[in-house]
Amino acid sequence: MTTTMKNQIVIFDTTLRDGEQSPGASMNLEEKLRVAETLDQMGVDVIEAGFPIASNGDFEAVAEVAKIAKSAAVCGLARAAQKDIDRAWEALRHARRPRIHTFISTSPLHMKFKLQMEPEAVLEAIERSVSHARNLCEDVEWSAEDGSRTEHDFLCRAVEIAIKAGARTINIPDTVGYAVPEEYKALFAMLIKRVPNADQAIFSTHCHNDLGLAVANSLAGVEGGARQIECTINGIGERAGNAALEEVVMALRTRRDALPYATGIISEKLAPASHLVSTITGLTVQANKAIVGANAFAHESGIHQDGMLKNAQTYEIMTPESVGVRKSSLVMGKHSGRHAFREKLKELGYDLGENALNDAFNRFKDLADKKKTVYDEDIIALVDDEVIRGHDAVKFVSLQIQCGSKGPQRADLELLVEGRLKSTTATGDGPVDATFKAIRELVPHHAHLQLYQVHAVTGGTDAQAEVTVRLEEDGKTVSGQGADPDTLVASARAYVHALNKLLVKRMKTAPASLTA
Repeated sequence: MTTTMKNQIVIFDTTLRDGEQSPGASMNLEEKLRVAETLDQMGVDVIEAGFPIASNGDFEAVAEVAKIAKSAAVCGLARAAQKDIDRAWEALRHARRPRIHTFISTSPLHMKFKLQMEPEAVLEAIERSVSHARNLCEDVEWSAEDGSRTEHDFLCRAVEIAIKAGARTINIPDTVGYAVPEEYKALFAMLIKRVPNADQAIFSTHCHNDLGLAVANSLAGVEGGARQIECTINGIGERAGNAALEEVVMALRTRRDALPYATGIISEKLAPASHLVSTITGLTVQANKAIVGANAFAHESGIHQDGMLKNAQTYEIMTPESVGVRKSSLVMGKHSGRHAFREKLKELGYDLGENALNDAFNRFKDLADKKKTVYDEDIIALVDDEVIRGHDAVKFVSLQIQCGSKGPQRADLELLVEGRLKSTTATGDGPVDATFKAIRELVPHHAHLQLYQVHAVTGGTDAQAEVTVRLEEDGKTVSGQGADPDTLVASARAYVHALNKLLVKRMKTAPASLTA
């Protein structure tokens, strides 16, 4: 093995599987394919596309991602059961580079209370499941769930059995985010030293962020000998989330003096990927989030500004361009033409068809007339709001609001429902309530509003509002987003977006007309 290969880190992205398990972050098939395509283009080595046996939707997503991935290996998760593994292989079989990822718990706590299995039975299940997976697929990964809380002697036996059965990637997850860096580093060093056939496999980290240590633990694992890091865009995932891909990648790139390792990630695509995942899932990236937060390259302090003007390295350890963020935000205005708008979209990473371009340009001109300053962030929010709707059955047309201190507030709403223009007037306890009641009148449903969230895309009183709405109906949860200079219009767009997702899920189980 060459030095270069020894120092190359495999980036395993599980945004579509572990990331999607964040409450309210579920994605439909079209959205998963958009994310998968972005991950493939940015140089992710392995895309964990889902848990095929979990549902028909997960199976379909893994199968479709397997078909479109051009460079990345596509992975499906499976428990240590033959039916899980067979289902995973069925979904993955058309991938250029398929990987079956099978797992079982190994900690005393999990074996006793979750699995209710004796340790010897767990070892037998490891041998049986990995062998079966290896008979179907050359690339097999095995994970010791709750590995960081597993007794060392037992973990060594489990890893040895998994490698002997055919696993070529061994993942030791910090499933509950309990580990600290030094002990996680030592865990990998111990396994690589003690397991006789350890040189036949690549060891992998999978860290959760319950104590805020996911990235630190992942990097420590690499120092201990791991050569694969499992992570997600924006660090999304169950509970406090996973190690953030963008933070891992830029830590390795920025501190090569201390961490002499490399990845194949095109870092300039990190910010666009972050925004895409945030837009689709409705999980807003906090402003002070490392690498991709709105304030990551912002400087308000006079002392900092003075230093930046003299030499950017005084307060920036990486350039904004290196992660896909541009220094200058003020770029477009009401006098900009269609050609300039098209070029700006290309610069921002969008390639729209003619109809979508025309719709986006018209909305841009409307926005430019309302705002003194149009920023890149405004254009991104505007275009994403247009693009994510695709071929929605319900489309927003217009909204007029009567509100103030003397109620009731009234909403006059027009929607296009399956090609038919429908209108209504509704009153409510506030303009948002009136707007949402109007939508329910035009498209009857019984979904419960779980989340209504508003934030400004940029600063200033004329900033665009970006609204997230989360709906739940019969156990199905969906999130919708909308952007507009008018907060109430953005709210209507977000609700309609979420409703379209819900209608798609409803129709998959009981096809019916939306206008019933």
